[in-house]
Amino acid sequence: MVSRLQRWWNISLQFARQRSLGAAGAIIVLLMIFAALLADLIAPFDPLETDYAAMLQGPGSGHWFGTDSFGRDVLSRIVYGSRTALWVGFSSSFLGATVGAVIGVASAYFGGRTDLIVQRFMDLLLSFPLIVLALVVVAVLGTGTVNVILAITVPMIPRCALVVRSSALALRQMPFVDAARALGFGHRRIIFRHMLPNVMAPYLIMLTAFLGQAILLEASLSFLGLGVAEPTAAWGLMLRGAAVEFAERAPWMAIFPGLAISLSVFAFNLFGDSLRDALDPKLRVA
Repeated sequence: MVSRLQRWWNISLQFARQRSLGAAGAIIVLLMIFAALLADLIAPFDPLETDYAAMLQGPGSGHWFGTDSFGRDVLSRIVYGSRTALWVGFSSSFLGATVGAVIGVASAYFGGRTDLIVQRFMDLLLSFPLIVLALVVVAVLGTGTVNVILAITVPMIPRCALVVRSSALALRQMPFVDAARALGFGHRRIIFRHMLPNVMAPYLIMLTAFLGQAILLEASLSFLGLGVAEPTAAWGLMLRGAAVEFAERAPWMAIFPGLAISLSVFAFNLFGDSLRDALDPKLRVA
């Protein structure tokens, strides 16, 4: 156990030395995770508590990030909003990347007409921008946290499927796959036990790459009123609450949630790019 922890510690130190920007992104991500887990201890106020005597107060000693139009503490809502962002982001990214990886490997494994039909359907989904396809899914399923996760998952699937399929095409011709067929293993066992574990590198890359996009999509849908519903603390909802009528009177209502979204997406993108470079043999630093 100690040796394993030491090994992971050495890998982390090596990653930090070689990919300083990625390490900085990872630190921001970890801080965001800790804020979400310890929100009850970190947040100075209840994010749902209204105080009409403190409406639209500017940043100060009482409320560091000010208050919104209902007198709710902006800092507390940002801290609790990280829970919503991470829950939706991780859930939709994991589902999208996992389903996409299975489809990509299965498509490459069966080949022929199956591969042709699956890839044309993936191309059809890819023809829609992320936000447009997410809006279509929300329009069909309705609003709510679960439906938002599904709406963000659907556009992620074809993108991961195409990337993983390109790696699985080479695996299909490997001797261990032929050996598994010769031993009489079924298609399911070959796909899940022999091929999927060997496409973990592109899977992890796509998973981390999707996280930032998922958080941004969730904020966009909430801003449009198609995401999570009030009074849930969510960064997109906070931006929606900082509408035009408050832009001049209380700019902090939009500035701080906007910074939280930008910083989290930036951190996930930095970490995802560095992880891609670290896992790609062509880009590894000697």
